[in-house]
Amino acid sequence: MRIPGRTTALFASAAALAVALGGCKPPPEGADGKPQYPVHFDTPSARPHTTTRGAALFSRGDSGTGVRELQARLRQVQWLNDGPTGEYDDLTEQAVSGFQGKRGLPRTGRVDTVTWQRLLAMTHRPGQWELYLMGGQPAGPPDPRCLTGRVLCVSKTSRTLRWMIDGRTLTTVSVRFGSQYTPTREGVFSIYWKSRHHVSTLYDSPMPYAMFFSGGQAIHYSYDFAAHGYAGGSHGCVNVRDEGAIASLFAQVRNGDRVVVYR
Repeated sequence: MRIPGRTTALFASAAALAVALGGCKPPPEGADGKPQYPVHFDTPSARPHTTTRGAALFSRGDSGTGVRELQARLRQVQWLNDGPTGEYDDLTEQAVSGFQGKRGLPRTGRVDTVTWQRLLAMTHRPGQWELYLMGGQPAGPPDPRCLTGRVLCVSKTSRTLRWMIDGRTLTTVSVRFGSQYTPTREGVFSIYWKSRHHVSTLYDSPMPYAMFFSGGQAIHYSYDFAAHGYAGGSHGCVNVRDEGAIASLFAQVRNGDRVVVYR
């Protein structure tokens, strides 16, 4: 049952309470003496939804392990053929821009949070040799047998070759080994023959800067390793993909220098 005058008294009390507690100006009264509240209330759900793109996580000129992972993931979705190199170069920028455009994202060529999350959802975490497909990985610790004399110290675990003299590392290069059926032998050997323009008579393939250490197994430059990285393998030899580095090694290494191949 409505009590005359009760409603007006309640509105008046509410307005007075609002002034006392919050210091707010009470709403104006209408012709009937009651407060006039606005018809539209601006609630959060009524506001337009906007999405702001975060700052770039990676962009041209950056380098490091994060960029290397980005490149490995772009390779998985076939947006990048080269690398990973760990350097955010023009090819990486073009690959990111293409990936963004294909998915309706702004073609900035920079990796922001939205781009990165989309790429993560489409790829798997790259393994060690996906990250270092074309070499560049850090060398592992040298074997104790490499710490004296002149030694080509070859680690199968880190896939690197150190050229060492009296325990000091002069050069480090990435290397590749034989496949499951033609493994590279492990142990201590010596260089017994060098052949600058060697061609394999068994496989009819070039082996430039060959330094033989065990039967037909040699350390040499590999065109296939330079082109495809760890996606391939040798027939037992130790492949080097850096032609400048192997040319320098070939000039320094002598017959009789030791070769240590270890895990």
